[in-house]
Amino acid sequence: MNWLKTLGIAVATISIVACNQTPNINAQMNTPITTAKTVSKVNNNPNKPNIIWLVLEDISLDLAVYGTPAVKTPNLDKLANEGMRFNKAYATAAVCSTARSAFFTGMHATSIGAHHHRSHLDDGFMLPENVKMMSEYTREAGYVNLLMGPKQKTDFNFNHLGSAFDAQDGEIKYSGGAYEHAPIEMKILARPAWQTYIKEYAGKPFFAQINYSETHRTFVADPKNPVDPAAVRLPSYYPDHEIVRRDWALYLETVQTVDQKVGNLMAELDAAGVLDNTVIFIFGDHGRAMLRDKQWLYDGGLEVPLIVWGTGIQAGQVSDELVSLIDIMPTSMDLAGIEVPDYIEGHIFLGDKKQPREYIYAHKDRCDETDDRVRAVRDQRFKYIKNFWPEKPYTDFNTYKKLQYPVLTLMQKLHEQGKLNAAQAPFFADSRPPEELYDTLTDPDETHNLANDPKYSKQLKKMRAELVKWQTETNDQGMIDESPEVKQYWDDFFAEHYQTQMEARGLSTDVDHDTYLAFWDTFLTTLGK
Repeated sequence: MNWLKTLGIAVATISIVACNQTPNINAQMNTPITTAKTVSKVNNNPNKPNIIWLVLEDISLDLAVYGTPAVKTPNLDKLANEGMRFNKAYATAAVCSTARSAFFTGMHATSIGAHHHRSHLDDGFMLPENVKMMSEYTREAGYVNLLMGPKQKTDFNFNHLGSAFDAQDGEIKYSGGAYEHAPIEMKILARPAWQTYIKEYAGKPFFAQINYSETHRTFVADPKNPVDPAAVRLPSYYPDHEIVRRDWALYLETVQTVDQKVGNLMAELDAAGVLDNTVIFIFGDHGRAMLRDKQWLYDGGLEVPLIVWGTGIQAGQVSDELVSLIDIMPTSMDLAGIEVPDYIEGHIFLGDKKQPREYIYAHKDRCDETDDRVRAVRDQRFKYIKNFWPEKPYTDFNTYKKLQYPVLTLMQKLHEQGKLNAAQAPFFADSRPPEELYDTLTDPDETHNLANDPKYSKQLKKMRAELVKWQTETNDQGMIDESPEVKQYWDDFFAEHYQTQMEARGLSTDVDHDTYLAFWDTFLTTLGK
């Protein structure tokens, strides 16, 4: 399969360019780089196709193929049209470590004690004895496990014996909740993981997780295809303001940057000769890094793109069936001929063993220093949210959000001025309702809470009962309070971090709204918007 020719558009030559942030790959390797075209053996066993998880950080259904205006995503659109596109795929949590701990084990994080964000970093906490990671099953089946990408990421809230992967790429840089990203032209297959594979394991089936961090802020401008802020479609829970539009347009340009990188990767894989016996799962780890999306249980934080492409996948399929990201592991295992143990909570969603879902479930527990306990259950139409601590506001202070979301400060100012409308103002109330119920068919932005509407009392009781049933059957460990010592650690850590980062910006921690918005105006301008 010639990816470049079948795409039908011009694709830039893939090469390493000089850049202050680009690592010296040859120096990292300490050995000559073997190009992809020199691979002498490929895995041709149809019963053990190569499996690639292409994970896009912090992204919602903001691709052209999903109907998003103003954005150009020809490579991802092509994969969707040549494979199978899922319109109702959801993360189990709206933050990376808990969502990733879930989909890499096929289990809800609340079932395995991995529900608090960035928990168990150094306490020796292990998975339950019977629970294994995806890579353990693939290794036992003869696969080689590769962790790839300039921002490789596991982010598990548990420890594990031995390495989750057999070969890994090195990270470039992480700083203060925002990432610095590798250049578009970087060759993924020139990096250590793939080089190790072709030198030591060529011909064996592989399972690879390849991570693209771009849509995890800091966003990246696309000067070749700039997005007009006036052309973007904003959700109704945002005010129509130029700061909002500029930030959103920059996010869409970042999506376009990811799309270009995916196209380059596909060209590399094509040249390596592995695409004819490979299945690729392309999905977001959770929703977009925007206010009321990431770290909240509305669809903006949970609903993600999911595309399956490759061997045995019929082109042009579109599914509206519910899929949870924990379903990707058992589905991948089944495609690889690996028996799926009964304990795994994920469902197979492809093939003869497909197990349709009636519901998906999600949770929110501590995120950074912000303590919370929220659960959600969703069917094809209705979303039910249970706020166990309704006395806490939606916008309880969070360092990450205050440092990264310009719209937060804008809306805080507009709220104080009484300028937010009925769809926007409730999000800035001092407390939350104990229960929320939304008809996502008529109210896709989830702004009209039906929990107190007598016409929906039957639906409310049904969804409430389903949540209780799920929590009971899965032994929801998030109902147990985290230790005061752990909470205090994160409170202190982020208090210091916030002060350090604001000082680096020349701002005080109690900066007024206008001064902070002036900073964001300059920041967005510097980034190209």
